[in-house]
Amino acid sequence: MSSTQPFAVCFAGHRPAKLPQEQEMRMLLSLLYTETKIAVMEGADTFYTGCALGIDLWAADIVLLLKQTWPELRLICVRPYEQQGKNFSGEDRYHYQTVLHAADEVICLSPRYYRGCYRDRNRYMVNHTQRLIAIVTDMHSGTGQTIGFARKAGHEVCILSLDAAKQQTRPAHEYFKF
Repeated sequence: MSSTQPFAVCFAGHRPAKLPQEQEMRMLLSLLYTETKIAVMEGADTFYTGCALGIDLWAADIVLLLKQTWPELRLICVRPYEQQGKNFSGEDRYHYQTVLHAADEVICLSPRYYRGCYRDRNRYMVNHTQRLIAIVTDMHSGTGQTIGFARKAGHEVCILSLDAAKQQTRPAHEYFKF
């Protein structure tokens, strides 16, 4: 991406149950922060998140943190349906509501849940961005599908990898331009 032309980024990643625990997760979140900051420094001014538990909300937290230094950044939350988050419990619900409240824009794609609404949300985010930052452990997932959408669209795709971070013989992430 040209640093003179603003661009938009979306995030993809798993729910907490599919992610590593403790120190490994801290490493991945550090990589997520670093790649998000790099995107800002390269000209990203708008970030889309799907508001799911895990990577989506943590990425939103990172954007909100970076907005303290770059207040012109925009966070757009894309909800697949109106009742998303209704079944979140306690702390998760509070986190979700806090992110929605802090976002610059909240887009809701459907009044009701339907089979495929998360896929449609992911496609919507890819269609409105030029780069994807993803943490994936299972390519046969919604995250893997989103990576496929982004590759097919010719987006820059940054896949953050715990395996690569552990092997100090190569970069801590894989970066592809398709």
